[in-house]
Amino acid sequence: MSTQATHLITAYPARPIAPSALAELRASDDAGHPCVPRTATDGGDPLRCCLRAAAPGERIALVSYAPLRRWAAETGADPGAYDEQGPVFIHAEDCGGPAPSQAYPFTRPGALRALRRYDAAGHIVGGRLLELPEAPDEGLDTALTEAFTDPAVALVHVRAVEYGCFHFEVRRP
Repeated sequence: MSTQATHLITAYPARPIAPSALAELRASDDAGHPCVPRTATDGGDPLRCCLRAAAPGERIALVSYAPLRRWAAETGADPGAYDEQGPVFIHAEDCGGPAPSQAYPFTRPGALRALRRYDAAGHIVGGRLLELPEAPDEGLDTALTEAFTDPAVALVHVRAVEYGCFHFEVRRP
C-alpha cells in the first residue's frame, strides 16, 4: 500500500509519517524512549501512520516524534532551534499506511488548526490559525494555497491547537 494518501479532491497530499521513521519509532522514539504499545479502549486517537482515527481494540502507541528533524535529515536542512518533538499516536505494528482518500485527515468543522510554514532551511517563516469551516477540506486547501504562494515556504505542518500535536505535513508541490 502507498505510504502517502492519494487525494482526489484536495489540492495538497497530506503526508503520513514515513515507513522507515515508523520502524524506528516502534523501537525507540525521537526522545530515546522505548515504544510501549497499548490497546485502544475508546478509539478516536489520531494515528499518524495511516492518517485515520484508531478503532477500539487496535494496538497503538504514543511516541515522541520530531517531524522537522526527520524532514531536515532527508533534505539536508538545519532547523536549529526550530527542531522540536511532541507526542503522536501510531499503530504498534505496521499497518500498511493510509488508504486512498478524498479528504484531509482529522477534520471536524470547528476544530482549530495551526499551519506552521517552514523554509528550505527548516526555519519558521509564518503560520496561520484556522478554524475548520463546515467544508474543512476547502478551508485547508485555501490556507495551504495561501501558504505556498510565498515562494520561501517549502513545508507546512498542520497541528491541533488544543494539544499542539502534529497531525500531518504538506510539502511544496
